[in-house]
Amino acid sequence: MTIESRLVEIRKFCRENADDAIVKKYARFFTEGYDAYGVERKLMEKQRVVWLTAYSRDLGFEGFLELGDHLVRSGKYEEGSLAIFFATAHRKQFAPDTLDRLGAWLDWGFRNWAHTDTFCGEALSYFITQGIVGIEGFSGWRNAESKWKRRAVPVTIIRGLRAGMPVTRLLDFLTPMMLDTERVVQQGIGWFLKEAWKRSPAPVERHLAEWKDSCSRLIIRIACEKMSASQKAMFRKSNH
Repeated sequence: MTIESRLVEIRKFCRENADDAIVKKYARFFTEGYDAYGVERKLMEKQRVVWLTAYSRDLGFEGFLELGDHLVRSGKYEEGSLAIFFATAHRKQFAPDTLDRLGAWLDWGFRNWAHTDTFCGEALSYFITQGIVGIEGFSGWRNAESKWKRRAVPVTIIRGLRAGMPVTRLLDFLTPMMLDTERVVQQGIGWFLKEAWKRSPAPVERHLAEWKDSCSRLIIRIACEKMSASQKAMFRKSNH
């Protein structure tokens, strides 16, 4: 089978199992738009294993990545999710140069927070938790043109926190992003800070105190979600 024939097979299955009611149910969670077939989740999860097994007979890692390129580029929600699944299934074959290969999907492919965050948690974080690349491998992503690629930086290194990386090192790494103007990026930064505060409050509070008057209030609000009212009060703007 060729890449094209596999795409035909996948898309035929998706069209045959499409459900507009499912699309309408989930569309409200995606302000940037939700282009989906509406395939029932459990059905898709079962079928993707069938495809992985069948395609693995003659499609190696690079073949799955090429298939993923086409799936991501389509913009269809189920196809993007399938590309992430195929990539994650082969993560033991990830090498340093694979990061740029996969990172391109954020440049021209993924268009929503759900794909981005799943991609970070299941694929991109593997690079740092397994020592394939250090967080410096994501340095150039901090000022990428794609807002989704920038969001991927804080969301990915949340797993670094869970793997025991020093909070101060991760805070320093994110500092150049604190003035990012995109809402989805600010949400990612705030999420990271909230998780970091749970593990090591003191350095995060120092960081918030330094940035509370200049960064987006959205970052501060999300970062402080788990704090008490008195703790949150410390990070109000100085002129309030």
